[in-house]
Amino acid sequence: QVQLVESGGGLVQAGGSLRLSCAASTRTFSNYALGWFRQAPGKEREFVAGVNWSGDSTYYTESVKGRFTISRDKAKNTVYLQMNSLKLEDTAVYYCAADAVVRRDSQRWDYWGQGTQVTVSS
Repeated sequence: QVQLVESGGGLVQAGGSLRLSCAASTRTFSNYALGWFRQAPGKEREFVAGVNWSGDSTYYTESVKGRFTISRDKAKNTVYLQMNSLKLEDTAVYYCAADAVVRRDSQRWDYWGQGTQVTVSS
């Protein structure tokens, strides 16, 4: 069982930055791939970024490439999402997820956090 707790969301102006954190309560953190998803009102949950178990492979959806960076700290059992040059369309609830491998299909991830709201204003 893996419990995930996100933090770091908030209100930011367009062009600004936020860093999301997701702390995992498991001693086998290193065994899991980790991902960030987001869900805007009226839309389906979409893949944002993922990192494999070793941390040496990262994956991004096209719309955030060059702006967002996913990273993991095994010593802290934490995965981060650094978000720069934020746009209005980045507004959503952001969720952290864990599973054996990175998948873009949200339905195939086993463990989820409760989500953290990110609101980008003009």
